[in-house]
Parts: sequence; structure tokens; C-alpha cells
Amino acid sequence: MHRIVIKLGTGILTKGIGEIDTIRIQAICRQIAELRNRNIEVLVVSSGAIGMGMGNLKLRSRPTTLPKQQACASIGQSRLIQCWQNGLDPYDLLVGQILLTHEGLRIRNRYVNAKATIDQLLSYNVVPIINENDSVSAFEIRFGNNDTLGAMVASLAEASQLMVLSTVPGLIDMDGTGEIIPVVETIDSKIESMAKGTNSPTAVGGMIPKIQAAKIATAAGCETFIADGSAENIILRLIDGESIGTRFVASKAPLVSKKRWLAYFQRPLGSIQIDTGACNALIREERSLLAAGITKCDGNFHAGDVIDVVSQDGVPIARGECSYSSHEIRQIAGKALTEIETLFSDRKRFEVIHRDALVLL
Repeated sequence: MHRIVIKLGTGILTKGIGEIDTIRIQAICRQIAELRNRNIEVLVVSSGAIGMGMGNLKLRSRPTTLPKQQACASIGQSRLIQCWQNGLDPYDLLVGQILLTHEGLRIRNRYVNAKATIDQLLSYNVVPIINENDSVSAFEIRFGNNDTLGAMVASLAEASQLMVLSTVPGLIDMDGTGEIIPVVETIDSKIESMAKGTNSPTAVGGMIPKIQAAKIATAAGCETFIADGSAENIILRLIDGESIGTRFVASKAPLVSKKRWLAYFQRPLGSIQIDTGACNALIREERSLLAAGITKCDGNFHAGDVIDVVSQDGVPIARGECSYSSHEIRQIAGKALTEIETLFSDRKRFEVIHRDALVLL
């Protein structure tokens, strides 16, 4: 069954600070109901909790302190989810609330459990409404954004399309025509340089996180759109193939689930530096990482933790699950296999990072 993720920004869901735009939510819900009639599964990543909480507290600008942001999110989240349920009630569709954090998705079993929950909700014909758990999670409020979360959900749910809908009409060619770029085949440095920030009092990000979200989603084989969420019937028009906003073409060779998890859902707990020969073995020969090529180890981590692999000039080239702790890495760095076998005689495998647990960056 076709599966899509719709990410909606605060500016689309509200009219002024803290005032929900019920007419627009009703229009979006009508389109969601039509998609369900077409046997298209829909997940909604909905911003707006902090903005709604700000309205209830009569705040005119986004709080700068963490406790105030968390309080706004706590107040606004329940109101936000009720707005979605009210909008879907006429179509006999239930909503299921899912609050996620990057930390939760970083842990493999929680990642797998989150996917299982999403799959089960969709099998019940429920519309998952997903948001970051901003009321308790400091890191997401300071640095996170729902564009990235939308891309992570698209990757997690193995969706075929991600729609990033906000007040931004698409990616604008700032160095050329000044017009919206209709199609992006590959996200390169030129495309990334076109991204701009935002001055909205309720929003976080702008175009920069939207481009990063498109990179994550397209690498998972998910076609991605950035478009104006206020346009009439925008969701149905995109589904029907109308050229609106900017379409980012999905990778023809998407990463498998485990490697997507390694590449995009992690915060590495350390790093190891490798020599040129080891770099070539990883990149060109697609081999596992052995201790002989390691020249340096940074950080303190345990066996099984995810770490970065960097080149001699400090550029991250890969990421993976390390089979040794940082203490053990410092013991075996640069050593041949025969020496390591003597140090760790009880081991059956001696790769520092096995190829199956490593992704190139």
C-alpha cells in the first residue's frame, strides 16, 4: 500500500500566534480522508504545540528559556491533538498520538518498536499524528525541528513520499532567476547554498532544515516535496502529479534500513581516525574496518556504541557500530591480526566495525 508522510509547519496550522486555523485543518483532514479512500496510508508530522501554548499563555514571541518552551509544549500538545481529532471526526477516522525524540530513535530496539507501533496504527486505519516530545526533551527544543523529524519518520515508516508543507513555496534559485526550482535531481553544495533561515516568532529553521530533511528522505528512497501548505488542495494536487513547489527525486539506490538508522538517527559517542590505506579499503573495496589502519581514538565509548570513522585530515567518512570499547581500541590500534588474537583469545571475530554495521557518509 502506498504510504506518505505529511509534515505541516506552525505557520500553516495557525493564524497568528497561538490561534489555530480550524478551516485549514478541516481542509487538510478532508484531503487525508480522500487519500484513505484511495488506499493511501497517511502519517502527519504536526508542528504547533509550542505555538498553541504560547497563545494560551498570551506570549507574543517564542520563549528563549527551556522551561518556558517546555511549558508551552505541554499546554499546547493536548489542544493540538484534539484539533486533529475534531477535523477527522466527520470521516470516522481516529488519530493516534506519537511523541518521539531523537534519543529514543537512536536506540535500536526503540527504533524498531516505533516502526511496529506505526505499522499497527495504520493497519487499524488510524491516522498517526506525530510530534517531537518537546515538553520533556531539551535537545530537540534547542536544536531540533519537525522538518528533520518528518524525514526520519518517512525513513522509519518506509514511506514513498514526504510532503514538507509550510509557508515556503519551494526552493528558490537565489543566485539565478529568483524563481522556484521545480525539480532537484541531486542535493549538492550548490543546492544547499540556496537555503535560508527564518525570522518567524513561532517557527524553528527555515529552508536549511528542509534541505537536510530532503537529503535524509531521498536517501531512504522517498520522493520529497517542499511546497506552500496554504495552496488549495495542495496534498491531492501533489499526489496527482501536479508540478507545485520543489520535488526532490528519490535515490535510485536507497540505503537499507539498518544503514539509514546508522547514518541519520545517531549521535556518535566517539571517533576513530584511520590511515589512507584503511580509507581506500572502506570506500573503494567495501571492506570491514580492521585495527591495523587505526591511528587515533577519541572519546569514551563501549562495545556496540555507534562512532564516526574519520580520515587523516579529520573528515568523517563513515559511521558504524564498534565491536570494541574505546579502551580496547587504544590497545589494538595499528596492530596486526595475530597480535589482536593474542590479546583477545576468546573472540571469534576481530573486525573493529563489520561492513554490515557500517555506512559510508
